[in-house]
Amino acid sequence: MDFITSTAILPLLFGCLGVFGLFRLLQWVRGKAYLRNAVVVITGATSGLGKDSGAIVAAAAEILQCFGYVDILVNNAGISYRGTIMDTTVDVDKRVMETNYFGPVALTKALLPSMIKRRQGHIVAISSIQGKISIPFRSAYAASKHATQAFFDCLRAEMEQYEIEVTVISPGYIHTNLSVNAITADGSRYGVMDTTTAQGRSPVEVAQDVLAAVGKKKKDVILADLLPSLAVYLRTLAPGLFFSLMASRARKERKSKKS
Repeated sequence: MDFITSTAILPLLFGCLGVFGLFRLLQWVRGKAYLRNAVVVITGATSGLGKDSGAIVAAAAEILQCFGYVDILVNNAGISYRGTIMDTTVDVDKRVMETNYFGPVALTKALLPSMIKRRQGHIVAISSIQGKISIPFRSAYAASKHATQAFFDCLRAEMEQYEIEVTVISPGYIHTNLSVNAITADGSRYGVMDTTTAQGRSPVEVAQDVLAAVGKKKKDVILADLLPSLAVYLRTLAPGLFFSLMASRARKERKSKKS
């Protein structure tokens, strides 16, 4: 665990937005009145905090001991997944859920009492566009992000009485190693940079948008290109068409893997 005391910011580790992007985000913090001199905690998947609840409780206790409170918690830990439902072991489903859902939930619950006591705090969940729509061969990932969206939506409503802000960020594709480090149906490393990921948005650009959303205390933000954003509305307004498009996508992906 690293402590950056000069800016009163405690990043645990840096996750799916990329190290450089998050450093840029931290630099921008100094120029934002809402975040100036704030104690900010940012989690990343490599910290292990998404895998061990005991580690999470201990980390939260250490943070509070060092700083006394946390102003903003950014739940950024994430692991991706590629595979078919039939081939995927339940252990893999659990592993993805532990990192993407239970880890952020546990850390949030560990830090909430201190925020409630101060009647001040801001909790940010870095979810995904796949927390709003599901695409084939991403079942474990989409399920974990849907759970994340639902939990933090509930949390937002319950924390309103304590004046605690909750923001859910749903990015589309970001040019990081998320797909390379994704796990497959048997738990092995995917090891491939998907074309969509390679063509994704810059981590720096996304980090700046996240900072802006937090500064404006936005409740729910989609950071995706036009087509994924439209798909969210299509899923609600024309579900039959959406399901047909997803089935067509599944057929194309199966065909491309066989060729």
